[in-house]
Amino acid sequence: MSGILNFTSPSLSFGSTSVSVEPLEKDPQKVPFVAWYVGEKLFYRSDACHCFEELEFFAKRTAGYKLSESGLELLSPEHLAPVFLMWPHRRFNVRLSDAAKPEVPMMDGSAIPFFCEMRKFCGAPEELVFFDAPVHAEWDLGSDAAVYGHVRITPAETFEVEYVLDRNTARDGYDLKSAASVSIYSPENLYQIFMARTFIHQVELERAQAAGLLAGVDESCGLLLKAGDCATQNSACSPKFRIANEPAMHKILDLIGDLSFICPALPRVRIEITNGGHVSHHQIMEKIIPYVNAGIFTQV
Repeated sequence: MSGILNFTSPSLSFGSTSVSVEPLEKDPQKVPFVAWYVGEKLFYRSDACHCFEELEFFAKRTAGYKLSESGLELLSPEHLAPVFLMWPHRRFNVRLSDAAKPEVPMMDGSAIPFFCEMRKFCGAPEELVFFDAPVHAEWDLGSDAAVYGHVRITPAETFEVEYVLDRNTARDGYDLKSAASVSIYSPENLYQIFMARTFIHQVELERAQAAGLLAGVDESCGLLLKAGDCATQNSACSPKFRIANEPAMHKILDLIGDLSFICPALPRVRIEITNGGHVSHHQIMEKIIPYVNAGIFTQV
């Protein structure tokens, strides 16, 4: 089955944005391949991942990249990029048709809407692709009493993540505590992670929108935590959650999305991260990317 899939919904900044995904031929002899277009301009190709370092990274509650030579930007790929992990032997063209709105739509704030539609076209998920990344690294993310962070990376037999959120935001009237760990061996391990929605507290949303940010966001775009939810947010299974520990699981989805934007394959590493975000994910990517070329392109 072939065709072009179109996704439209609000994004972080706009009331409506669109992205199309065109599945191409399946070829086990070719490297995992996703080409991202903004307007008519080719923005990035994952089979030329050495070019990733030429993209200027920035974070605005999402991952953003700028192609300096053209001034084009691409934002919010982190919920769509991990879905391509499921079909590493297919090739995909991804197009954001409006260069004035270069954000991937939020959908429901998770990767599931993208996966479910692509599953209809691409068939059953395939065996995942991994590569060795013998990285040993450790660093602190900050020393603020309310938000202290830390990252540790070590080699592993597969892709493993332990993600902890422990943010003391009592000045806003709520705390956020959530923790989750995963070990990825097969597509089945990714499915539950894909279900986890992005999240924000009502206090943060109102503050951001008062500052002119998050203009496209409404309650359909993710998990909105409100006053009165505070007592349940320390629970692994809040009634508001779609899956257990949904906030931490969504941070794992963000991390996987940020890493798989380089190439739809996963490094064999264990990542332990506390109070991370897209900036720390990019720092992790910088440690791992030297191994992508050698790990992926020697397997085909």
